[in-house]
Amino acid sequence: MTQVVRIDPDRPDPTDIARAADCLRAGGLVAFPTETVYGLGVHAQDRDAVRRLFAAKGRPAHDPLIVHIAALSQLADLVVAVPDAARTLMSRFWPGPLTLVMRRSEAVPDEVTAGLETVAVRVPSHPVARALLEAVRLPIAAPSANLFSRPSPTRAAHVLADLDGRIDIVLDGGPAWVGLESTVLDLSHDPPTLLRPGAVSAEDLRQFIRTVRFPAEGSIPGTGNAAMASPGLLQKHYAPCARLTLYRGNQASLRDALARGAREALARGERVGVLATSGDADAVRGLPVVLAELGSGDTKEVAARLYFALRALDEQRVDIILACDLPADEGLGRAVRDRLRRAATEVVEVD
Repeated sequence: MTQVVRIDPDRPDPTDIARAADCLRAGGLVAFPTETVYGLGVHAQDRDAVRRLFAAKGRPAHDPLIVHIAALSQLADLVVAVPDAARTLMSRFWPGPLTLVMRRSEAVPDEVTAGLETVAVRVPSHPVARALLEAVRLPIAAPSANLFSRPSPTRAAHVLADLDGRIDIVLDGGPAWVGLESTVLDLSHDPPTLLRPGAVSAEDLRQFIRTVRFPAEGSIPGTGNAAMASPGLLQKHYAPCARLTLYRGNQASLRDALARGAREALARGERVGVLATSGDADAVRGLPVVLAELGSGDTKEVAARLYFALRALDEQRVDIILACDLPADEGLGRAVRDRLRRAATEVVEVD
């Protein structure tokens, strides 16, 4: 059984932190809260521990990991050089939900980087994550603490639902704040490329570095066995067990499409889940569906609730989940849309 340690998210108990740090030093697997989602940590330079992490998650070896550190001084052991742009962004966004990809040193095992010549690094801001990293004094590789391709865990209960008995310790520090994985920016080439959107948006980054580009469609691996440039790039990812149909396009018509889709699925005898903001949910009120609301539509609120809602619908054993795309395609809204698209089994364009 996995040991669950409840911990104050604002003032972590040093004894509990020390126990988790000892476990990591010994090659154990420890799940802990970050400001984004719960991470599953192992000593990044312990190849055997990293392999156990991949096995516990069922994660393919071609999907690289993010290395978490407590301080900039630890970068010297991980990367061959720190670009000027990286120093600028670190001074503004670290600690925080920004991951930077740089050229790696030989001290980083291939198991962590999927054999790539780059490594993804960040400094988290959550007090529990920071306390753990400061106590262990090691670089910690930590993907999301879930079974591979499932919605990321934003609560300790989500970690246990996927990994109970597969890992050693879960530090239960309550809900994650952001609810979506970190932004990933590749600084190994010029101009910098935003590989995965998150809470630190392209608009935020462009205030401090002149150019941030998005990769062209299909220009980075997303299927097959080629090494991923970053975590979270698979075309099908963050997905619930139920089929998810995503409606996108003409905002004025989305609610009608949602209601029509719900009626058609009900007529087929399916148990229907609906993932919607409170406004969009009005379209299906009165229908015998399982409704998971995402709040008023504020993107921060939607992001914080998204994975919790997807997991809640799976717990209700729905056959199909229907959802409307967000209208915003900038800031955090871009990240929410990215996760919905990757979670979707089917995308329906609405005129």
